[in-house]
Formats: sequence, C-alpha cells, structure tokens
Amino acid sequence: MTETTPIDAAHAAMEAAPEDDAARLRFYERLADSELYLMLTQEARDDTVTPDLFDLPEATFALVFDREDRLSGFAGRAVPYAALSGRAIAAMLAGQGIGLGLNLDVAPSAILIPPAAVDWLAATLSASPDEVEERIAEFTRPGDLPEVLLSALDTKLAMSAGLARTAYLVGTVSENGARGHLLAFVDAVEGAQEALAKAAGEALTFSGLDAGVLDVAFFAATDPAAARLARHGLRFDLPEPPAPRRVERIAPGSDPEKPPKLR
Repeated sequence: MTETTPIDAAHAAMEAAPEDDAARLRFYERLADSELYLMLTQEARDDTVTPDLFDLPEATFALVFDREDRLSGFAGRAVPYAALSGRAIAAMLAGQGIGLGLNLDVAPSAILIPPAAVDWLAATLSASPDEVEERIAEFTRPGDLPEVLLSALDTKLAMSAGLARTAYLVGTVSENGARGHLLAFVDAVEGAQEALAKAAGEALTFSGLDAGVLDVAFFAATDPAAARLARHGLRFDLPEPPAPRRVERIAPGSDPEKPPKLR
C-alpha cells in the first residue's frame, strides 16, 4: 500500500470540505513546510536551478512532487531535480505567472495550483512579525483557545528542533489592563528569534484565525519570569537537534579480524 503523506492527508481534508477555509489553509501550510522535488531542465549549477515549465491552457506550471519516487514515476526516466522546501519554491516562482503542478498523475493529492495562489503563498510566508514594546503586569493561564491553533503551534514547534529549549503559552495582563496571549520561548539559540517568531505567526495565520493576535517573547531560563511562565503556561518542549553522526576510523591492521589488504 502506498504511504499517505502529510500533503495527501491535507489535500484529502480540503477536498472533503471545499467550503472550509481552515482546511484549505492547512493544505497550503503543509505545502510550504514540506520538502518538494522540483523537476528541472538540467542539473543545478552554482545554486542556480531551472525549473522544467509546462504550458497549459490555464497557465504555465512547474512540476513538484512530495516524494522522489513520485517524481520518477511521473517522468518514467531519470530527470534532474532539486529538493527544496515548498516555501523556497513559492518564493522563487512568485510574480512570474507560474503555478505549481503537484503530484500530477501519481498521487491522490494531484492538483494544479494557479499562479495567483503561488503569489499569495509567497507573500504570506514572507510577512515579518511587528516588533512592539509592552509592559506585562501579570501572567495567567491561557484562555480557551481553539484546538486548531494549539495543534498548529505543536506542529510548527516540532519542526523547530534545537532553536530553543521550551516554549510556554500563557495569558497576559498588561499594565493598562489589556488581556492577550503570549508564546514565550525559553533559552532560544542566538539568532533564532526571528525564525521562531515567524513560525508562531504562521501557525496563527494558517489556523484561519483572522482576528487572532499572539504575541511572542524570549526569556532566559535564569530570568525570574521563567518560573512564572512554567507555573501558568501550557508547555511545549522543542525537540533536540539530531546528534551528529560519529564516524569511527580504525587504523588499518588494528582489527585482527580484518587484516590490511596487500597489493
């Protein structure tokens, strides 16, 4: 049985509920976060890729697949390709009138994504969070947040391995009495703040909560506020980064079971 990929599942949910904006947004989120195999006209050289473009009556399309075997199954022969994230491909094609042909003829998630949708996706992913200053008077337990947002945050943070130790979702009361929600990262790696803030913003955007606001802040584990975050917040543990593979080099002749080869 062919494995169902995350894109297959998201596409099926979108097709089952064509009027559900949230399901459509989740499909685009999976598309952005997945590694895709982009068919090329020639091997990539010096970080330059040339997509193999196909002209159809609707528009011009670049072909992408979410598994290497699906690409080879479509092409029926060895073809050059580049493995890139969906967000990188959308950014590369945006503004050129090029759509995406996804998994055509080889999967249930086959779909033509028009150029306007590619442009929208690239623009949505390129948005940067606004930086504001606000003094928080109190942390509280988070309010009754939609399950779709909590699930989206869990998925996004699971993809941020090694960028921070933990995150806490808490309610806040500012000094002027305004209430809100804050995603607080503890011990974020230097330089990772922007990526983590964008991940939180995308979780909110692709949850379909147009009127929602989620603030993001960063704390050290030694900060007194960290204890209050742990006391009131919903905790997310970010995965550890994968350990580097250790290659053990054995000197020739040191293993009596494998004597050195002689010429």
